[in-house]
Amino acid sequence: MMSTSKRQDAARRKTVWSRRAAAAAGLILAVGVEATVAAQATAPQERRTPAAAAVAAVPARPSAVAADYVIGADDVLSILFWRDKDLSAPDVTVRPDGKVTLPLLNDMQAAGLTPDQLRDAIQVAAQKYVEDPNPTVIVKEIKSRKVFITGQVEKAGPYPLNGSTTVLQLIATAGGLREFADGKDISVMRTENGKPSVYAFNYQDVLKKRNLRQNIELKPGDVVVVP
Repeated sequence: MMSTSKRQDAARRKTVWSRRAAAAAGLILAVGVEATVAAQATAPQERRTPAAAAVAAVPARPSAVAADYVIGADDVLSILFWRDKDLSAPDVTVRPDGKVTLPLLNDMQAAGLTPDQLRDAIQVAAQKYVEDPNPTVIVKEIKSRKVFITGQVEKAGPYPLNGSTTVLQLIATAGGLREFADGKDISVMRTENGKPSVYAFNYQDVLKKRNLRQNIELKPGDVVVVP
């Protein structure tokens, strides 16, 4: 039979071995986790090429307007000279007189021109000061196209017409009708080719989806009158 001292020595050796094995297993697990975390942290950087980073760094350009869009007062333009940035006006508003002020070139007529026509005019003017100026004209914000609503609505006044807008949508934008508004006798006043026209609009009918053709799409300069 094994003596008591021998059994105790064997038990101690087994305990020491178990502790060493557990420590080694823990070290292996820790190293594995650290390597996994490091790989996850560096993977996106490794996958991102310099070309992709350069593309991501380029800011999105403003959406282009139609080529035949005519610039008007209050529109916000960006006029850029890629080679001569001192001439650039990245954020310039068309004044009520239809002009914009540019560095060195002073006042330039903008209202009544398309972006391409304005670019050509700036090109000619800038050639007196720089060689091959090559300007770019971008319409950043369209504010010259407006419609108006007056009378018994919560927020009467002018509103920009930046896209397709119906009479009902304009009323909603203006905060809706007031308590004592006559929603059955609303009118839309429009002038086309110098001739005034009036279109009737019944708010209650349109809400009930009756005679929806009267919910016309508004045009620049239209005035909605809510009695």
